Amino acid sequence: MIDSYLARQPIFDTNEQVVAYELLYRDDHGGPLAIDGNQATTEVLINSYIEIGLSKLIEHHQSYINVTRDFIINHEQLPPPSQQLVLEVLEDVEADNEVIAAVQALIEKGYQIALDDFDYDQKHSGLLPLAHIVKVDILQHDTDALTKLYTSLRNFPVKLLAEKVETIEQFNHCRALGFDLFQGYFLCHPKIMRGQRLPANQLHVMQLVAELQKNDAEARSLEKIIEQDVALSYKLLSYINSAAFSLRNKIESIHHAVVCLGQSEVRKWASMVALSSVEGASNELIRIALLRAKIGELLTEVAGQGNPGTAFMVGLFSTLDALMNIPLDELLTRVPISAEVNDALLHRQGPYGQTLGVALAYERGDWQAIDEAGFSEEVIASCYLQAVQWSDKTSGQLAKTAA
Repeated sequence: MIDSYLARQPIFDTNEQVVAYELLYRDDHGGPLAIDGNQATTEVLINSYIEIGLSKLIEHHQSYINVTRDFIINHEQLPPPSQQLVLEVLEDVEADNEVIAAVQALIEKGYQIALDDFDYDQKHSGLLPLAHIVKVDILQHDTDALTKLYTSLRNFPVKLLAEKVETIEQFNHCRALGFDLFQGYFLCHPKIMRGQRLPANQLHVMQLVAELQKNDAEARSLEKIIEQDVALSYKLLSYINSAAFSLRNKIESIHHAVVCLGQSEVRKWASMVALSSVEGASNELIRIALLRAKIGELLTEVAGQGNPGTAFMVGLFSTLDALMNIPLDELLTRVPISAEVNDALLHRQGPYGQTLGVALAYERGDWQAIDEAGFSEEVIASCYLQAVQWSDKTSGQLAKTAA
């Protein structure tokens, strides 16, 4: 049984490709039966490796796991070393002789070590010669200080990871400096230039999505909308006939798809395929949109109120601004959506705004906001895990379909 929150945040290389995930976990449970942070962390880590299964969370990528002083000194509780596991030494761990000796022992056993929120001072510098990766919080340094710190760290044989990268501009600056890895929400924020026109491909996708969202369209109208776009029609049929659906009989036409799956499902999948075809769209950004969409759908089903399909579309559209590099309020004027969907996307209001808020809180490990959402911990954790597995599988299949 899943009884703790466990989330992941992507870590990217210079090509904006995901190479690892940092696993985030709630380190206190509160209440009269509260346990200390180390014990809570132990339980969650063991659950992630045994009960949940690490492959379900990170697939073939590396995982970064925060470790406290107690975990470093008493490392018998840690999972076995592997190429997929990176131990992230928290910034409040002082590099005294006991810690340095313990880290050296971990390295000799085969563990990889990252230093979190590193800055040069007596408290942390003793671990620098041992580390494989050094994480730098770029928001804690102005441009000159960041350049100076980067230059100093380049004297050591470590990979440098810029964390809390919030904008594309920050990403480009850190990449130009020479950072190797990047963590933050820069993919989810557009490089906005107001008044710009959408490129032809993006304009076509928005027009197509707008047509697909017209709920009063009859089945035949929906079929015509899809069939008029040969590429979309082909990709949609390819996806529906892929292993992801596991259909017993092959779907031969868009009409056949509408009959078998229903208008709502075809509209949903056509919108997904269309958005995934945006030129230059990051695979991870599509994955994030799908993850938000699925969480919203699952939580709405659990609540028994509202339309799960609408919750799904809210999550899917939540990254439109980043996909198109246009402010979301401007984009939504081009799509015929209801007031409640508009309020959910722009103001996080209403039931669909609440489920989207849960998804966003999970991305950042904001456990307090999740607790206040009104769902049980077990339900939210279960929905998140299901959504992770589904979005990973679906985004991979969509990428193959788009190729």
